[in-house]
Formats: sequence, structure tokens, C-alpha cells
Amino acid sequence: MSKQRALSTQDAANILGVSKSTIYNMIKKGEIESYKVGRKVRFTEDGVKDYISRSTANQIVHYSQTGAVPGLNLPGGDKAHGGFILCGQDLILDVLSNYMRSHGVHALRAYIGSYDSLMLLYKNKVNVASSHLWDSETDTYNVPYIKRLLPGISTVIIHLTCRIQGLYIQKGNPKNITGWEDFRRDDITMINREHGAGSRVLLDENLKLLGILGSAVKGYTTEGGSHLPLASAVSGGKADVAVGIEKIARQVDNIDFIPLKKERYDLVVKKEYMQSPEIQIMMKIINSAAFKQEFGHIGGYDTTDMGQIVAEI
Repeated sequence: MSKQRALSTQDAANILGVSKSTIYNMIKKGEIESYKVGRKVRFTEDGVKDYISRSTANQIVHYSQTGAVPGLNLPGGDKAHGGFILCGQDLILDVLSNYMRSHGVHALRAYIGSYDSLMLLYKNKVNVASSHLWDSETDTYNVPYIKRLLPGISTVIIHLTCRIQGLYIQKGNPKNITGWEDFRRDDITMINREHGAGSRVLLDENLKLLGILGSAVKGYTTEGGSHLPLASAVSGGKADVAVGIEKIARQVDNIDFIPLKKERYDLVVKKEYMQSPEIQIMMKIINSAAFKQEFGHIGGYDTTDMGQIVAEI
């Protein structure tokens, strides 16, 4: 076994963005690997990474109180199942769904990128979509895409957090990578996010501005399902660079991070459902001091304007 730092229950909770009681429940259900040193519970970094990888391995994963149930089709009438589906890949949504369940809402999770999240909202397959899609023409986030992907649908955009997007590079930056221009170099190999992910859209928009074709970038077609496997690939030398969020860079050894863009991570709801009991509970949670404090000790989240309605389209 490679030498790793032993993680405490609080360390694991911080990384996953959940409470310690949630970690203990996960141990009880066998969802995460742990071991004991005397009477203290400990985790390996690989064990926590494995849990995240398994949780995001499928494009769509439904969460219930008893664990993750993978599926390729979201139920068209999810209300018939008594479910309320939050769509998106950030761990902040896992915490939100936990809070909603504690308030009596049968909240489920669908792990899928921003573009497809909005498409599923348009098709009435999910209740809430998350989005962090940058539009290069207007230098704004989300609104241009929501207008295009939900034509004729009145929507409300609720701000959740801001995150820093940038480049994962190996410690010490041996390839001397500085920004988007380096993707045209033939000595650089990347690993990419899946189609529809906000990080991939950010990359593609910047490549387009520079006149760089994706097909000309080494590794462009090699994909990972979330930020963590991308950072791990760079850390292990399987790639030189990847696009991702700052928070994950702090969790992976042998990684440096080049910040490039402050992004808006927003929630999108159809306006006709804003007064529903489930959405009202969600809004109450997002605007609560307790929910914001969950992320006060976790780097990479700016919750200053959390809960504010930023636009109605």
C-alpha cells in the first residue's frame, strides 16, 4: 500500500461537504471504506476518492436515504415516485438534498453536467437544474444558455455559489503551462470532461476564441466523469493538464492550480413551480445561516450571494 495521510472523520466530512453524522451513516451502510486505530475511525485518501468516483461514475445517479441507485432514464413523472430531483455534480447539492430530506422532502440526486441538466429540466425530467455555463460572446454565465435550451419556458435563476475554474498541472509546473494558449502546443497532453460539463464548455469557448480546434489538442477525446479523476490523472502523470475547480486541487497530492475564471454556479427552476412546497423548503434552506456555515470551513466556495434570485427569464 502506498503511503497516505490518514484522514479523520472530520477530514472526510470536509472533503465530501457533509456532516460527521452523515459520514457515520455511510460507514454503517458500507458506502465508504474505513478502519480503526484504537477506538478512532480513520480513512485513506484513496478510499474517499473511490467513494466520489463511484458516486459520479454514471451520468445519472439517483440518491435516496439508502444509497445510490444508478439508472439511465429519469422517470418522466418523478412525482409519481414521490421524488424531487436535484440535477448537478457539485457536492454542495448532496448537502442540500440531505437538508431537504431532513425537512420531509424525498430529495433525489442526478449527477449530470450543466448542459444536459438544462435539457432535462426543459423535458420536465428533473425539478431543479444546476448550471455553470460560460458564454464568450457576452462574458456571462448561464442566462444565454437557459434562453436557448428552455425556449418559451419562464424560469427563475437562483445563485448558489461562486467557484474558481482553472488548470490542474503537475507540482512545480514542469511543462511551464500558463493558460489557454498552451493547448495548441504539441508537447502537452490533456484530459477532458464529458460533453455538456461546464468545465468543458469553458475550455471549448476559449479554444474557439483562440482558433484552436479540439481535434488538434492531444488528449481532447480522453474523458473523465468529474473533477477528481481529472486531477488524479494529472497528479499521476497520465496527463499534463486538465480544466477543473480549485477545491479539488486542494485535495489531490502533486497538483498545482492556475486560476483563470471565477464562475457562477446557479440553480434553475421553472417559474410555475417556485411556490411549490418543495421549492419553498429548498429556498429556506439555501438562505439559512446553518446551510451557509456548512461551507464556511471548506475552501473553494464563495457563498456571499447564496440564495439570491439573480434573474427571471
